[in-house]
Amino acid sequence: MVLEGNLLALADPCRGRFRTLLLRALRNFLIDKHDWGKTKKRGGGIDFVQWDDWMAETPSQLSIPSGTLTDWPPEKIFDLRWATTVVEQALRLLAEECESRGRRRMFTVLSRYLTAERADISYASLSASLGIPANSVKRLLHHLRERYRDILRHEVAQTVESAAVVDEEIRYLCAALATSAS
Repeated sequence: MVLEGNLLALADPCRGRFRTLLLRALRNFLIDKHDWGKTKKRGGGIDFVQWDDWMAETPSQLSIPSGTLTDWPPEKIFDLRWATTVVEQALRLLAEECESRGRRRMFTVLSRYLTAERADISYASLSASLGIPANSVKRLLHHLRERYRDILRHEVAQTVESAAVVDEEIRYLCAALATSAS
């Protein structure tokens, strides 16, 4: 409906974030759907979407206990799904980039350490796994992290109205991801 309608044409970057526009559109859609559902007698013609089915569509890295979700406001769930989608898109692009350079195995082994603290990384173990010296592992991981940050920054920049708010939006997305971990 968003793509077929004129919502995107009416979007004005001066009026706020694209994410906020999508959230408002989702709220309006749900209100309309609810109102429409009440006009039908005895639920005729209504297609119910099971909560578990809807959550199954979430990005693969998102894992939230269903009990926790009942306590969360819809805005928090929306922000978390938004953040994970952007992060996973950046990871997918980085994986494709590595694969095109013949470094898919390196990406597969090192990708789980992109956001890990240095103290939590066993360079000796990674060195043995990849069959390269530990110094090379450190260098590869450093470059992989830099490229991931660049791609993530680019992905976020596509969702905001100006480059001036990219850092603020990245902080917001990180906060959304951090609240899901607590």
